[in-house]
Amino acid sequence: MTPALLDRAVQVFAACETAGKMVATAESCTGGLVAAALTAIAGSSSVVDRGFVTYSNAAKTEMLGVPADLISAQGAVSEAVARAMAEGAIAHSHADLAVAITGIAGPGGGSADKPVGLVHFARAVRGGPTLHRAEVFPGDRAEVRLAAALLALDLLLAPPGPNAG
Repeated sequence: MTPALLDRAVQVFAACETAGKMVATAESCTGGLVAAALTAIAGSSSVVDRGFVTYSNAAKTEMLGVPADLISAQGAVSEAVARAMAEGAIAHSHADLAVAITGIAGPGGGSADKPVGLVHFARAVRGGPTLHRAEVFPGDRAEVRLAAALLALDLLLAPPGPNAG
């Protein structure tokens, strides 16, 4: 775990603890890095409800309720699937907010439309809006995964508001 990742997780932990909010994560390309960073903090059970590592399409459907036809139509790496993952994490947990990450960490798997480094994020708030963001991160697999985990933690810190795009 990098110091930057742990520092960001500590910020999320403090903000959620102060606000009395519980978090869930729904992770694909990060493979649980966000949940690992949050649970590395002593006392994290006061803010972390659960984490879903849904690497396969079947896991996204079975664990989070993402419709299989949505994945078929849009692809697992898409705004629609990221939003469905975050909303599914809220629906299948006791969390107040959830973050979802789905992307192409590489080195293979990219295409002209969906290059290596493309990651879609969504942050859902129980009873509130779901925010979406997409980024294309440079670097190798480890760098893409770390950058995605850091941004996911940032999204947990973002104030509730309208769709970010």
